[in-house]
Amino acid sequence: MASESKPAYQPKDAISASVRSTMIVGGAGLFLSAVQNSLTRQNVTGWGVLTRTGGTIGIFAAIGGGYEFARVASANLREKDDAWNPTVGGFVGGSIVGLRYRSFPAVLGFGALLAIIQGTFDYTGGKMTGFARDAEVDEYERMEQVRRNKRRPIEETLHELGEGRGIYGPGYQERRAERLKKRYGVDLPQPA
Repeated sequence: MASESKPAYQPKDAISASVRSTMIVGGAGLFLSAVQNSLTRQNVTGWGVLTRTGGTIGIFAAIGGGYEFARVASANLREKDDAWNPTVGGFVGGSIVGLRYRSFPAVLGFGALLAIIQGTFDYTGGKMTGFARDAEVDEYERMEQVRRNKRRPIEETLHELGEGRGIYGPGYQERRAERLKKRYGVDLPQPA
């Protein structure tokens, strides 16, 4: 009965996902390599992006492709889409970073670090914006409720800011007409 309540897992294509991720993250690596190349003190040509700092492109592409392949392959093998899949992908991606140091502890350390970060991020909702709001509550109604709770009396606002800049208290037109009459001798027509 428990399997009937959850929808069946739909397998994903790990190869196409990893190729797409390799291209996207490799493009970010190309951008970073171009920045590195432009900041060198030596006079290098435009080909320096590939020859001098091209390792950045390769590392970024390998991290993106390895992460995405491991994540999707893990989901397909386990037939579940949960926080363990990004953890496995994070370990593979972090291990690729550790390979640059040519040390087994670095491979394990970077793999564990990225696995913990990715697994925790996915487990906590996968958003940088915080917790998801209640889907049952209309967003417009929620914002209206917040506005009503935060509204301040006009007298308090006028006392702190004064009149002008779109904030006018009751009887403003009459006070303005009196002020202009007193100061400049100009009669303004009274509003009806």
